Amino acid sequence: MHFVTAPNGVCYLRSDAIALPHGFSTRIGGVSTLPHTASLNLAFGRGDDDAVVLANLDRFTEAVGVPAEVISLPQIHSADVRVVGENDRGLGCQRPADGSCDGYVTTSRGVTVGVKTADCVPILLADETAGIIAALHAGWRGTAAGIAREGVRKMVALGAHPSRIKAAIGPAIGPCCYAVGEDFLAAVSAFPCADLCLPHITRRAGQNFADLSAMNTDILLAEGLLPAQIDTAGLCTCCDTEHFYSHRASHGLRGTMMAVIALPKGE
Repeated sequence: MHFVTAPNGVCYLRSDAIALPHGFSTRIGGVSTLPHTASLNLAFGRGDDDAVVLANLDRFTEAVGVPAEVISLPQIHSADVRVVGENDRGLGCQRPADGSCDGYVTTSRGVTVGVKTADCVPILLADETAGIIAALHAGWRGTAAGIAREGVRKMVALGAHPSRIKAAIGPAIGPCCYAVGEDFLAAVSAFPCADLCLPHITRRAGQNFADLSAMNTDILLAEGLLPAQIDTAGLCTCCDTEHFYSHRASHGLRGTMMAVIALPKGE
């Protein structure tokens, strides 16, 4: 995975594993001027005027090369994955919508799906042969509940095959910074993917630390993806606040990033 700076000044991350238009935003290249959202905040309700967020969204989607009408509903840290299409364009961004969702799968060309993060794990999936893509938001609850598993299974139900699905796991809080309490272990133990998650909670210096990216990697592997099909950024949002927004590092006063992917029209 590598940084790209577009002609309009937007800096984002792109994975070599996925050939389709996609990107993981940074906080660089937008028009937000508030100290905590500067400069590419991509979520409403963080302090920016809606017009500023929409301008940032236009800049980001232009840089990545995807249609601007991103589908990205409010997120609730669930394992809910919704199959979306043409009629859902812009829901949650340019068009108001009821409900919430933490993942999207689509077979529709020219439809952009996106998830918002600021320490949680953004995951983009693509079976380019079948023409099926997904975007998933995996916080600790969504991870342990199996949103990565649900995303793969929804894709397979539409005709994808695990041997062809490429995964890009974007920047997220790393095990260097994600200290968790004993209550966290107990909570994770109650979720469906506990057996794959608990090995990635390790103890050092008297504290527990969780590796959300590794948890999601193992869940994807358990669904049949091969290690060579999974590209992980390996960048900690909490460590690198020059490039990324971090909920933990900022104590909640921050902007929000987005990961997007789309199937190009006419292919």
